Amino acid sequence: MTVEKTSIIGDVLDAYPGTAAVFMSIGMHCLGCPASRGESIEEACMVHGVDADELIAEINKVISQ
Repeated sequence: MTVEKTSIIGDVLDAYPGTAAVFMSIGMHCLGCPASRGESIEEACMVHGVDADELIAEINKVISQ
């Protein structure tokens, strides 16, 4: 799975559970909520005021380990 701005958070979490800590680091503490799991990474970043490219880089760093 390639993680990009349009990736759905729930799909990323299902494929790579270790990325939960990355999402939580931006203040996304409601990962079990159906609404947040259905958002794209880009949408979540807009809500939380985070640069999507930086978050994706961090997610890919975790995935590659």
